[in-house]
Amino acid sequence: MTLIELNNYFNSFLKKEDYAADMSLNGIQIQNKEPDSKQIKKVAFAVDACETTAKIAAEQGAQALFVHHGLLWGQCQTITGSFYKRIATFIKNDLALIGYHIPLDANNPYGNNYGLAARLELTELEDFGAWRGMNIGVKGKLPTELTINQIAQKLLRPGKLPPVVIPAGKEKIKTVAIVSGGGSDDVMDAISQNVDLFITGEFAHEHFHYAKEAGINVIGGGHYETETVGVSLVMKKLQADHPQIECIFIDEPTGL
Repeated sequence: MTLIELNNYFNSFLKKEDYAADMSLNGIQIQNKEPDSKQIKKVAFAVDACETTAKIAAEQGAQALFVHHGLLWGQCQTITGSFYKRIATFIKNDLALIGYHIPLDANNPYGNNYGLAARLELTELEDFGAWRGMNIGVKGKLPTELTINQIAQKLLRPGKLPPVVIPAGKEKIKTVAIVSGGGSDDVMDAISQNVDLFITGEFAHEHFHYAKEAGINVIGGGHYETETVGVSLVMKKLQADHPQIECIFIDEPTGL
């Protein structure tokens, strides 16, 4: 499989064309020397494109790195300083970069939000959390009522607990809304829709009192941790569909 074919495979289900309002340059951001002919035998997956993840991918023998947060965000930027180091690491190692931002947040079933919903076994799923006219998040119902601490135990990868847990609402939770990453603003929609629990990555200070006064539970699972979900699901799909391609996940947490 060439780089062009690999990206066509990813886009066959992530569908960047459905998210035209996303400022991210979804898809191939840095090609390899021969994108139409060089065979991709190993793909690395990570949340963030940075010097460290690029170096690890190259050291592990990957020909491409797939990420949620790419390097290019739809505007011109001088290739100097830290940005030069990032770009140079890809080019010097003939390592391609593929990034999918909003398409990977929103995808059902391989995205961050629907992936988190699946961990909680939510049913009656509906779109939630519109941004620039694009639906990103999801809301649904738990099969059985749970406490916020029980949900916190189920939400993230084994051994990981959310850094922010705000038990400001019902003790027994039934309805849940999810917007991964920096979705703190969407707590206002969760409040207006009478949701029992709002889950995001980073929960902003300025929203704390709104949540408390409205009586809604909140979990901030961490921007990084809530967005390991989509890249991991896409990696598993690639492994299943194309077992001849070796896949590795690069875990480079930010603590945020």
